[in-house]
Amino acid sequence: MDAALRAALADLLPELRAFARFLAGTKAEADDLVQEALARTLQTLDNIAGIADLKPWCFAILRNTFHEQLRMRRREQTRLNQHYAEDAMPAAQEVSSEVRDLAQKLQTLPPLLREALILVGAQGLSYDEAARICAVPAGTMKARVSRARQQLAVALDRVIS
Repeated sequence: MDAALRAALADLLPELRAFARFLAGTKAEADDLVQEALARTLQTLDNIAGIADLKPWCFAILRNTFHEQLRMRRREQTRLNQHYAEDAMPAAQEVSSEVRDLAQKLQTLPPLLREALILVGAQGLSYDEAARICAVPAGTMKARVSRARQQLAVALDRVIS
């Protein structure tokens, strides 16, 4: 690179930084943006016809670099939001407190209702399977599970619809 081109690039730095600061918002982000744009400019100097074309060329590269980084950040943010939305869980302290409350309230249920709710609700058995295990008709199992859910909801101060 010749001395005239080097001097022209150096003269553009304050303007590039001001433009980058306007785009990026913070001084650190603007400096990073200018650095990336200058690196790209240096890689493409063969495409510049003369020093007169340098300023618009550099500003275009700076602007394109900014928009490219912005799109990349938005995609990353979208992926992060999706990831955390899928994996969202309450804090461990909340979970343990809620589990402890649930376990305590389950113990207050009559044994037959508690057994029915655990078999159907927690173990995932069908009403028929749970009824066979308890040697009762399926209708009896459905009634026990329903009563257990209602009593548990009242004990936990929740409304079942």
